[in-house]
Amino acid sequence: MTFEQLGLIDSIQKALREVGFSTATSIQEQAIPIILQGRDIIGCAQTGTGKTAAFALPILQSLLPTLQDNNHRKPQVLVLAPTRELAIQIDQNIALYAKYTSLRHAVIFGGVSQVKQVEQLRRGVDIIVATPGRLLDLLNQKIITLQKVKHLVLDEADTMLDMGFIHDIKKILKQVPTTRQTLFFSATMPPAIRTFANTILQNPAEVSVTPVSSAAPTIKQSVYFIDKKKKTELLVRVFNEQAIQQSLVFTRTKHGADRLVKNLKKQGISAAAIHGNKSQNARQKALADFQNGRINILVATDIASRGIDIADLPHVINYDLPADSETYVHRIGRTGRAGKEGVALSFCCEEERTNLKNIQKLIGFQLAIA
Repeated sequence: MTFEQLGLIDSIQKALREVGFSTATSIQEQAIPIILQGRDIIGCAQTGTGKTAAFALPILQSLLPTLQDNNHRKPQVLVLAPTRELAIQIDQNIALYAKYTSLRHAVIFGGVSQVKQVEQLRRGVDIIVATPGRLLDLLNQKIITLQKVKHLVLDEADTMLDMGFIHDIKKILKQVPTTRQTLFFSATMPPAIRTFANTILQNPAEVSVTPVSSAAPTIKQSVYFIDKKKKTELLVRVFNEQAIQQSLVFTRTKHGADRLVKNLKKQGISAAAIHGNKSQNARQKALADFQNGRINILVATDIASRGIDIADLPHVINYDLPADSETYVHRIGRTGRAGKEGVALSFCCEEERTNLKNIQKLIGFQLAIA
């Protein structure tokens, strides 16, 4: 289905054409008409399904008739995201979609000085994309008001709860009008998430796409059985033998990520790590260097990787297998997007055999042995 058929206005369609979007994804087809009607949504959708556009496009369209061209604008849209990387990614997407409108947006996150963010807010914005911690700080300082918010989006709600943001979110919700449209998105939908969603949604429509147990059929998945101490040696060999240009590599721990980067550099492979202990500037620089092709390998932990959206990523490597099987699907879902082919390699040592068994049970087949 085209965006024109979904009822989106010309200025938004023009922006979408410029970034090469012509046909809606499954989640967009389902969600856009419902959101345009003003209904609440509970959505189960993974990264890479077009989820940001699914909520952003209809919200932008709903806002346009209400805009006032002055500097006293109060935010009418609040998007909450668990990590700085995801918040920045959402804000960048909104900038693309709103290119031919006069909408103003700001992204609010911690780990950096609040000065520039506050200046932007004081100039007046229509849309705020924020991580809960920094937003709550600014609310407590009375720098920002949410009294005019008409649309509330919670993105990657499962991660927000995993990261312990539930109390911050509840405090924020108390400052948002009860009469509003709420859009709730989560990559997984365990009972605790659904229970929380039901406390903040009014008669929601349910949308979902691609069960979490499945990865894109265009991803070629395989596993190497290897001694734990020989994983770095194997990674270097695979990288060189398969002439891999770029790869996102997942490790279990922050310390493990740093150690791996150090060892890869010794072998002449340009690499950088992205994890929670890195400064905001270091994380953004590593991501930008990877996106621009200045480094070959980006080593990431799972929480830090949320929000990393890299077009045409050919390889994902699980240096450490995740303990949570669904995380495996999320990790490899960063390759093989939009019908393109991707490769997902996993390194499995003796103590990770149980993890592998659980992953194979979830996805429904045995990984090919490399």
